[in-house]
Amino acid sequence: MNSRINEIVNNIKAMQLELEDELKQAGQTVTFHLSGKKVHFDQDVKKEHRKLKVNLFRYALFPRPRHVLVAPFTYALLPALLLLDLLASLYHAVCFPLLEIPKVKRSDYFAYDRHHLAYLNLLEMVNCIYCSYGNGLISYLKEIFGRTEQYWCPIKHAHRVHGAHSHYKNFIEYADAEAFRRDLEKVRKFKD
Repeated sequence: MNSRINEIVNNIKAMQLELEDELKQAGQTVTFHLSGKKVHFDQDVKKEHRKLKVNLFRYALFPRPRHVLVAPFTYALLPALLLLDLLASLYHAVCFPLLEIPKVKRSDYFAYDRHHLAYLNLLEMVNCIYCSYGNGLISYLKEIFGRTEQYWCPIKHAHRVHGAHSHYKNFIEYADAEAFRRDLEKVRKFKD
């Protein structure tokens, strides 16, 4: 990668961190603090949250018709997600050490903290866990397959790729056969 591209990539990383900080500050309208993985709310905030909780009985017995219609389709994905998780985790556990690819820290991709929100009833919490699992799994898989791609086929595509993984920037330019043969082993070395 040339120095101008490196500079742009570093600027983007810095701006992403800055954006995350700004969003975090903007979202700090409610008083809570973290200690490790645990979330703590002030008692007044908990009290206000409980007032906004929708009764589980009312929530379950009087749902919106469209929610009833989509629920089976939404949750039908769960067995496929679990199987994909199992197979990808097995692949990760067996193949990464053999290929000397750094392992992916699973816990970095999954966040289960919405159960601390007192304004959610049990069914809403289950829905939040499902979405957290699905999105966490996709992020975890994206990293596993990003590292796999960096090892086996680190060649950029001719067409623009939306949502490319973080390793893509290190890939060899499309159709640069000489660079591919020359730099493949170097690109396989993980820097991140």
